[in-house]
This record gives sequence, structure tokens and C-alpha cells, in this order.
Amino acid sequence: MIAAQPLVQPPLSNARAAPKLQVERLDVHFRARHAVKDVSLTLADRSVLAVIGPSGCGKSTFLRAINRMHDLVPGALVKGKIRIDGRDVYARDVDPVLLRRSVGMVFQRPNPFPAMTIFDNVVAGLKLNGLRGNHAELVEKSLRQAALWDEVKDRLKSSALSLSGGQQQRLCIARALAVQPQMLLMDEPASALDPIATARIEELIHELKERYTIVIVTHNMQQAARVSDRTAFFYMGELVECGPTEQIFTNPKERRTEDYVTGKFG
Repeated sequence: MIAAQPLVQPPLSNARAAPKLQVERLDVHFRARHAVKDVSLTLADRSVLAVIGPSGCGKSTFLRAINRMHDLVPGALVKGKIRIDGRDVYARDVDPVLLRRSVGMVFQRPNPFPAMTIFDNVVAGLKLNGLRGNHAELVEKSLRQAALWDEVKDRLKSSALSLSGGQQQRLCIARALAVQPQMLLMDEPASALDPIATARIEELIHELKERYTIVIVTHNMQQAARVSDRTAFFYMGELVECGPTEQIFTNPKERRTEDYVTGKFG
């Protein structure tokens, strides 16, 4: 068994100038299906990357490769390099459990643990990672970061299912934040929510990028334009174009990108 250790080494003096995330020639196969093809990109620390493209183009597959979720899928094969702060997350000495603690995931549909209270949902990740003790302060901190504390502080012992859909999604974000990750991956986190809850999630993303690097998959191009610093357009498993969000939406370099963002297909 690999001993517990920090995923990322102590930062160098020029760490802020170095990319937080570096993906080099990433390929993902599921047996005969080649889902992600030769993808390379970089992302700076404390910024937001939006991943856009039509359904089935490899967006979620790319996202899940970053924290090695495909390790859990029979027949999956990942090739290439994914580095966080310069360290290859697929190196033999990287514990995938520690990696997923450092790189949190928020899924498309809110998935609070139904048999647990609001409080217990937040501390669930801490307990799973063996981090025991009095977690009350960390629960409050995480719920505040997820912009949920003021709405639930008087009912922490209530069922998580008593919350609205938007509140449940913010609770899942608080649960991910409680283990103090370095990055957050969000797979269409607002697609199942109403417009008011969606706007609150988008506001939250703007607040969280002051502390975290975020990669968000979204089918909503307006949302990508609102929340991200950079945008990556995927099509049929390939990264067609990646650049500053304003440039991708107003002056894309590739014809396929222009056709997609202007609604000619998708």
C-alpha cells in the first residue's frame, strides 16, 4: 500500500507563473471506443476552464480523466500525461484516493447522501478520508464557501433531502470543499436546476475561483461565456480549439468552433 502523502510537492518560487494543470497527448479508450483523442492543454492556477461541445464528444470523459475516475471503469485505458503543479497524476506513486481528495468532483445531478443530515453530508468526505475530530468549524467554513450557511445554519440536523435542488447542489459543493481540495471538477452542475438556482451556482463559481482552479463541463454556451476564463471546444473526441473565452466566442480560429458557437450544429 502506498503511504499517504501530499499529491503536490511544496510550490517553487515561480509556482504562480507555472500552469496548475497540464494535459499532454491525452487518449482515453473504452475497449474499442476511442473517446478522447490526443488532447493537450494548460490551465493557470485559480482560473476557470469551460469545456463545451455536442453530446458524446468526450467532454465528461476528459473531465473524469483528470482525477482518475476511469480507474474504476472496466476496460478503460488512459494514455498521455496529466500534471497538476508539475506532478503526473498517473505516476505509480500517486494514490488515486488522495488524488480525488485533492481534485474534487461535482456531478450533474445533486447527490447528497439521503440517509444523512446536512451536517453529516458535509463531514462524510472527512470521515471517508480518516480525518476525525470535531468538524463543526470546518462544516461552517465549507457551507459558507458554498454560499449555503445562512440558509441552513438553523437546521443542520435536518435531512439533506429537505433542501431544494439548488441547495442540494451547493451542499454537494460544500462536501467537496470540506476535504480542502486544490481543484474542482464540475460536470454540468446546473443542467438539472431552475434559472434562479443556476444563477446562484454561477455566482458561486466566480467566488470559488479566488481560491480554486475549476474545470466545468457545460452544454450551455452562454454559461461558459459567463463563468470561464478559457474555453475548450471538443468535437468527436478531439480538442478542436482552446483559448481565452472571449476569443473563442467572438473570433474563433477554427471553422468548426465558429459553426458550433453560432448554432449551426450541436
